[in-house]
Amino acid sequence: MSKKRRQHSAALKAQVGLEALKEIQPVHVIAAKHQVHPTQVNQWKKEVAERLPEVFSKQADANAAEAQAREQELYAEIGKLKMQLEWLKKKLGPYGD
Repeated sequence: MSKKRRQHSAALKAQVGLEALKEIQPVHVIAAKHQVHPTQVNQWKKEVAERLPEVFSKQADANAAEAQAREQELYAEIGKLKMQLEWLKKKLGPYGD
């Protein structure tokens, strides 16, 4: 008779990992409270610690990508307006000065 493996939600993993990372309670107490093995708590703690910097870097990368896309749009608009201005000056000839 084999046991079916339990599937834990990402929210539970993050919560348990964060609790373990704070080190307010010992790992075995956290494991007993959430009914998981202490080794599992240590694995989640390690994963939370490794992935925590990504939370902030992704936001910065997304903002930088948006700013770069907006900058490209603005440069394209400037180029278009310059060409229109040159065309109008050429068409007006001596009356444009």
